[in-house]
Amino acid sequence: MREAKSFDIFLLVVLGVIWGSSFFNIKIASFSYEPFTLGLVRVFFASLPLLILCKYKAIKIKAFTKEWKDYALIGLCNIAIPFTLIAIGTSKINSYLAAMLMSTTPLSGSILAHFFTKNEKITFFKSIGIILGFIGIVFLFFDKLIINENNYFHVLIIILGSTFYSIGGILTLKMKNKGNENVTTSTTLWSFIFLLPVSLIFEQPWNLNPSLDSTLSLLYLGIVATGAAWLIRFRILTVNGIVFQTQVAYLIPIFGVLFGFFLMNEIITWRVLVSLSIIILGIYIVKINNKGYKKKNVK
Repeated sequence: MREAKSFDIFLLVVLGVIWGSSFFNIKIASFSYEPFTLGLVRVFFASLPLLILCKYKAIKIKAFTKEWKDYALIGLCNIAIPFTLIAIGTSKINSYLAAMLMSTTPLSGSILAHFFTKNEKITFFKSIGIILGFIGIVFLFFDKLIINENNYFHVLIIILGSTFYSIGGILTLKMKNKGNENVTTSTTLWSFIFLLPVSLIFEQPWNLNPSLDSTLSLLYLGIVATGAAWLIRFRILTVNGIVFQTQVAYLIPIFGVLFGFFLMNEIITWRVLVSLSIIILGIYIVKINNKGYKKKNVK
């Protein structure tokens, strides 16, 4: 893996912008589309460039081999469930709040990794980062303009979605030797298989009368925020490695707040800014104390 150059940093920022912008687009799309359908369209458009990539690189897709249960479980926990929960939660809260809550995935991931992996145990400094991150979340609950009795449930839904991403990440570790492109494509295909019947049965999307804004946001989520973003992520992982790629976690909530404020006219209070700072600090402390980060920075 090479040291990050200007173009690599540019791509990382682009990835942060794309993923940070996904939350206000989820909110706009949710005005017309139900959560299962929203997730279904996202994974459909995401699967197209992934399939093309695997075809171009002659990578065998192993979604339906003897290990299909592993791919299916990851597709359920890492894509289908969190995509659905994020759509449900974001529909009733500020889009930037969803971005901030989702950015805490490394915190819950560190807790799960401590119990379910051998090499990522919680250290003293990592525990400080986790505690800081959750203090940042709890501090948000004191801002009644942002979180109140009308949206408590949806805030918890977003946090649950973030936790499922962490669960999916732990499950994916079992498949780390199966090829990044294969695992991502195989799990995406399985998430489509899960979402298709529930969307058709419970939401009957053919009866929808969506607005143009919602449709454009949904297409953006599928083509850009999922499909194109995953290709950019592949490129960063291949050239610069996972440690560099995970730095996007700092950018997502920042861009999420900016997009929510400037494009959705969402109210940002001083408590939100304080919480954002605390959460980012907590994520930073956790990441610099991860085993992979330390190895990368050993001289």
